[in-house]
Amino acid sequence: MKKFLKNTRRAGSLSLTVLLALAILLGAYNYIIPDSVCCMSGEALPEFAGAIADPNMTVSVSSSSDTSTTYQTDYLLFGVLPVKTVSVNVESRTKLYVGGMPFGVKFSTDGVMVVGYGSELPKNMNPAYVSGIRPADVITGINGNAIHDVNALCKAIEQSAGKTLTVSCRRSGKEFTVKLTPYLSKTDNKYKSGMLVRDSGAGIGTVTYIEPESCLFGGLGHGICDGETGAIIPMERGVVTDVAVNGVVKGVCGTPGELRGSFKQKKLGSLLKNSSCGVFGILSELPGTHGELLPIALSSEVKCGDAYIYCTLDDTGPQRYSIKISDIDRSASGNKCFTVKVCDPALLEKTGGIVQGMSGSPIIQNGKLVGAVTHVLINDPTSGYGIFIENMLTSAQMPMAKAS
Repeated sequence: MKKFLKNTRRAGSLSLTVLLALAILLGAYNYIIPDSVCCMSGEALPEFAGAIADPNMTVSVSSSSDTSTTYQTDYLLFGVLPVKTVSVNVESRTKLYVGGMPFGVKFSTDGVMVVGYGSELPKNMNPAYVSGIRPADVITGINGNAIHDVNALCKAIEQSAGKTLTVSCRRSGKEFTVKLTPYLSKTDNKYKSGMLVRDSGAGIGTVTYIEPESCLFGGLGHGICDGETGAIIPMERGVVTDVAVNGVVKGVCGTPGELRGSFKQKKLGSLLKNSSCGVFGILSELPGTHGELLPIALSSEVKCGDAYIYCTLDDTGPQRYSIKISDIDRSASGNKCFTVKVCDPALLEKTGGIVQGMSGSPIIQNGKLVGAVTHVLINDPTSGYGIFIENMLTSAQMPMAKAS
């Protein structure tokens, strides 16, 4: 009898210990697992430290769905023990019109950009260099007066009579001032600063996507950069124009090719932002040559393997060409997220691979818009880089999913 009671007490103590441990475990999972989770349609629900959503309570929502769904499910420990009931919000993916058509941009800089130094004086005597002004700096004012273009800058320097000027500058987003004393040029007997500057530019690229309701668009997949300094050009305002593609210069090893085009008079819209992940603006109307409306893909969904791009090489409009995706860097936040290899015989015949002007060509894989072509490898024109559409939309401050 005593032995029975002793065993009973041990069993009770063990049961109490197990219950206490279970209570602590359930409490821990109640803390770890959030009250609600959100996912894109077509995605699996996340796991939390081994706890998974009850497959019998999971609502399957197609990735092509246009609606958002809310429901509740239990999270199970070891796939058996319910630990918490969670509210699930399945959001419908953003859908975008696929681009592939060329566009031209003409823009003015926000201030005057320094691109180098003049050759009349040695660097150690150059007023701009001595003052601390460097290539890629932006001149925004002189003696407290705003400077918006090269003419205003030159006029202020020429009228200085050689007196020291206070120059307002911007470098990497930070404002500062320097003292600059112009010199009298022996070439034309005018006062000069010693710096080479730029206040406008133009270029051709490819539209990646168009938002169907607002006509907001993104293109290039990289920024418009200064050819001398490589820095992103600080844009004040820009105009998007129609472009006629007149020909193609094939790329060869060591020399990238290019699309040759001419600007048309027709204004298509406005350019609003120039960033390292693309240029973004708004079109006055939806172009008739836009592609199909497709859901976007998250970076986690991009796979190594077959895909295709759309680009325009002549007056026939956007055409589809086969590529392969490899070397995916899912942590990449810039414009070189994966490698693109052109394998389409027709595209290789026409261009030799990726050429300048194709930047922004939309990449489609498994029925989703996954990104855009951004760069060509100079030593191998058949290969280049691509950017995740997720990175472009983040830069454009555009949501990956529709509001519920």
